[in-house]
Amino acid sequence: MELHPKLDQKEVRDFCEKHDIKVQAWSPLMQGQLLSNETILAIAENHNKSAAQVILRWDIQQDILLAVKSVHKERMISNAAVFDFELSAEEMAQINQLNESLRVGPDPDTFDF
Repeated sequence: MELHPKLDQKEVRDFCEKHDIKVQAWSPLMQGQLLSNETILAIAENHNKSAAQVILRWDIQQDILLAVKSVHKERMISNAAVFDFELSAEEMAQINQLNESLRVGPDPDTFDF
């Protein structure tokens, strides 16, 4: 499902957790729109990481599976380098506060098949 800091899908994730269903994030980087977010960039600077790495780490720390797309070798390597740091509870809370229920893809509740 579409899931990123601007669309945290908390209610759906809580349901899935209750029923032992794993969640996979589609568009975890919000099609690149989150890469210039000031909150994300400040956290990234604190860890000497990229904005993308911080967002992916936010997902991992919430036990969310990732579907990250790139055709660039450097980005693939960078996207995989997220296991050598951890976000603090405060940093996780700062990222959680970015939620606006904002989608970049179609809303599955109103999508016309």
